[in-house]
Amino acid sequence: MKKKLGTAVAVSALVGSLSIGFATSASNAARSGGSLPTLTKGYLTIGTDDPAYTPWFDSNKPADGKGFESAVAYAVAKQLGYPATKVKWVKASFNTVIQPGKKAFDFDINEVSITPERAKAVDFSTGYYDVAQALITTTKSKIAKAKTIADLANAKLGASVGSTSYSTITDVIKPKGKPSVFDTNDLATAALKNGQIDGLVLDLPTAFYVAGAELSNGLIVGQFAPKAGSDQFGLVLSKGSSLTKSVSAAVNALRANGTLKALAGKWLASVGGAPVLK
Repeated sequence: MKKKLGTAVAVSALVGSLSIGFATSASNAARSGGSLPTLTKGYLTIGTDDPAYTPWFDSNKPADGKGFESAVAYAVAKQLGYPATKVKWVKASFNTVIQPGKKAFDFDINEVSITPERAKAVDFSTGYYDVAQALITTTKSKIAKAKTIADLANAKLGASVGSTSYSTITDVIKPKGKPSVFDTNDLATAALKNGQIDGLVLDLPTAFYVAGAELSNGLIVGQFAPKAGSDQFGLVLSKGSSLTKSVSAAVNALRANGTLKALAGKWLASVGGAPVLK
């Protein structure tokens, strides 16, 4: 959802490079027993934005363990040797998360896509979620019956600023008109409700939530096939963080043992039925 422009090859290479050197076993991380060099000794501080949206979180309550990203955060914490009672949450806006500088968290989880540009300013863990983008509209929209990308040529589309969703419009859909840009998904959704745009591009799980819960007449037009390695969400850490290898080892272990897949199945299970627009 939140990714700036970058070629699939570059991102794939970056994700591959992130895996190099992360051979430290997750069991070693867990054996740390909460003794990693965290911001607060004995505690793991995790950041995310406010509001924290469904289905990634539940009712804007990151600490309740509900929603995919909240559940992933606690699974990573446990892998690192920090039980839920030793996890603290802090609010961190998206723009502050991806900018260089000292962070108020040990890692942040907030649908942040891994890109080479961002990796110059911050560290990323290996990816914990492979992302597809989707287009939503309303039942009375002129694109409600669109079946192909070509059917969207004359549509006025919108997305959040600096996001993968926006680059999907410019690089994949390529409509004739300039896309509309919004500071938040809430503003973009309001524009769709008001008829200012014909359609809104979001990451697939968020698209299902917005279409079903925030729009009285919303529908999913379809999703766009992701290119291999082109878009993954990663945990964000300060540049050069001493925790990056341990956090990546934890993510790798959760992917290997099926935990990430199971959590996606539990919290994001409704996103499988969108047709692919070609």
